[in-house]
Amino acid sequence: MVRLLVLLIAIVLVLCAVIGMLWPWRKKTTEVKRMPRNMTGDEIRQRELELRDELDRAPFGEELARSVWNVLVTCAVDEGLVSNFHRDFCGQGLIRTAEGVKLCDLQDGGYLTGSPIAEWRTEAAFVAFFARQSDFTCSGWDAGEPVFASDDEWYRNNQRLTRERLEQLVKGT
Repeated sequence: MVRLLVLLIAIVLVLCAVIGMLWPWRKKTTEVKRMPRNMTGDEIRQRELELRDELDRAPFGEELARSVWNVLVTCAVDEGLVSNFHRDFCGQGLIRTAEGVKLCDLQDGGYLTGSPIAEWRTEAAFVAFFARQSDFTCSGWDAGEPVFASDDEWYRNNQRLTRERLEQLVKGT
């Protein structure tokens, strides 16, 4: 009798699971917009230019730059702003050093840092530099900003510093 009851309960649970998956009112997951795999080189370059033109060009300003510095100098040495934690290239980050803060490329979840792209030893130098930066300049598209500028199509706007990432650092999120 107990075995029969257990068997009936198992059958009901399986039926409920199947009906739940097939039921039309079941909430569908949102589909991520993806670029078509068969885009031509010209179409890819056109999309890159569209994304470039959407980048915010408003300077970060002194207040945000100073707040970022204040958070970074409280980090342990070799820690800081690492936005992407995955294998291989993780973009650019700001890392606390014994002397100040460095901008560098990050690999493998931020555990490996490349050579410094730039370094700041004082708050004044850091704030002066980052106050004038924007999403656009940090993306690598602005040839007038040699610290970030790049001709490499893969490297430009690939996991770069943005206002949003800097604000998240300041907020502790």
